[in-house]
Amino acid sequence: MSVISGLVPSRFLTLLAHLVIVVTIFWSRENNVLACLPVTYTQDQYNAADTELIVALSVTLGMFVIELSGFLSGVSMFNNTQSLLSVGAHASASVALLFYLFEGWQCSIYWWIFAFCSALPAFTEIILFIAVLGCKRKPL
Repeated sequence: MSVISGLVPSRFLTLLAHLVIVVTIFWSRENNVLACLPVTYTQDQYNAADTELIVALSVTLGMFVIELSGFLSGVSMFNNTQSLLSVGAHASASVALLFYLFEGWQCSIYWWIFAFCSALPAFTEIILFIAVLGCKRKPL
């Protein structure tokens, strides 16, 4: 029982840490947009890079909605496999996004962080949600 009691708060805290860092990048995205551009750039290039980053951060927030809804509804709260995957992915994302924020990494790196640290746990959350709802349905 101690594993479950340790995974639930760890998962919640890493989810929130990742969420706070994504919101911080959203608010201060100008420096990250400038890191994606060459030394001399046009306004169109800046707008394209800014739009790309806004889309990436918005999709990440959508993945948070999926994962937090599954977690807070109780569908995956006590699933050890999903919790370990989520804790590992979101802890890794928190560290990677801090480097992304402070070191001014390229915008293309964000998509890799998104794929492995946001989309993968959200996808497994959807699969788990479908499996749980599928088992609860009564056969015709």
